[in-house]
Amino acid sequence: MDGPVLIAFNKPMNMLSQFTDEGQWQGLRHAIDVPDVYAAGRLDRDSEGLLLLTSDGALQARISNPKHKLAKTYFVLVEGVPDAAALDALRRGVALKDGKTRPARVTAVPEPDWLWPRTPPVRIRQSVTDSWLRLTITEGKNRQIRRMTAAVGLPCLRLVRWAIGPWTIEGLAPGQWRAADAAALGTGPMRPDQKARKARHARRPPPRRP
Repeated sequence: MDGPVLIAFNKPMNMLSQFTDEGQWQGLRHAIDVPDVYAAGRLDRDSEGLLLLTSDGALQARISNPKHKLAKTYFVLVEGVPDAAALDALRRGVALKDGKTRPARVTAVPEPDWLWPRTPPVRIRQSVTDSWLRLTITEGKNRQIRRMTAAVGLPCLRLVRWAIGPWTIEGLAPGQWRAADAAALGTGPMRPDQKARKARHARRPPPRRP
C-alpha cells in the first residue's frame, strides 16, 4: 500500500485502545490484524466508536495532539433533560480540576437511528428521564466528555464517538474496521506568518558552491 496506513475502527464497549490485553479486558489484537499501526489518540474502555490507527508517526501526532484542534464529535446519552443553562455552560467551556475546557458545540438530539444495542446494556433508572446530546470538542482531557456533562448536572450513561475530523464510523458495526483516506485531513490553510516564511524561502538565492 502506497503512503501511510490509516484505519478507522469502531471500538466496542469494554475493549482497550491498545493491542495488548490487560486483566479481563481485551486489546485491539482481537479485532485488528494489520501490522505496525498504532492508535492516534485513545478511547476509554467504557466508551465506544471511532478509533483511528496509523503507521505514520507524523499523522498520528497531527490527529491526536490537541494543539491541532481537530474536532471530535460524540453522541452522549445522559441522565436528565438538558436545559438552556446546561447547554450554554457546555458551549462556553466548563471549569474542571485540570482547567477550563474549550468551548464545545452541543445540541440536544433524538436517539440516533443508526445506533447499535450496547453490550452490556445501559442501566436506565425508570424514574429519571434520559436524553441524547451531540457534542463536539477540539481537545482531549482525560474522560473529558463524562466530566463535562457531570459538571452541568447530566451524568453520562453512554458515550459513542462518531467522528474525528473528516472521518466517521458510518457503516461500521462494532468491532469492524476499514482503510481510511489519510489525505482527507489535507494540510489546512496556511496562516499569514507561514505564508510569509514560505515566500521568504522562495526568494532566497541558492547557496554558492566553493
